[in-house]
Amino acid sequence: MPIRPENRDRYPANWPEISEGIKNRTGWRCECEGECGRGSHTGRCPNLHGQPAYGTGSKVVLTTAHLDHTPEHCEPENLRAMCQGCHLHYDQDHHARTRAEARRTALEACGQLTFEM
Repeated sequence: MPIRPENRDRYPANWPEISEGIKNRTGWRCECEGECGRGSHTGRCPNLHGQPAYGTGSKVVLTTAHLDHTPEHCEPENLRAMCQGCHLHYDQDHHARTRAEARRTALEACGQLTFEM
């Protein structure tokens, strides 16, 4: 998954090498064993990078997920190779929280959430 420009500085300079190392350790296969919550596979996800995805037939793009959603934490035990489907599902609650926080910050900045008597 692409790194958002505002988060680029949170990743180490050698992130491409770290990410490739995680994918190499898995044989370029998704490591998800259901922690994504999709409920679409039992056991390890069968998706292989560059191959048709099970169920949809779309081309699989293998990504590297931070299990704690912290880009600075790049220890191997905090990283999993995940297909784009598993990665998006794994991150969905985190994305919802950060979207809500960003909306709230924007509203506060323009005075929309302040109330004075």
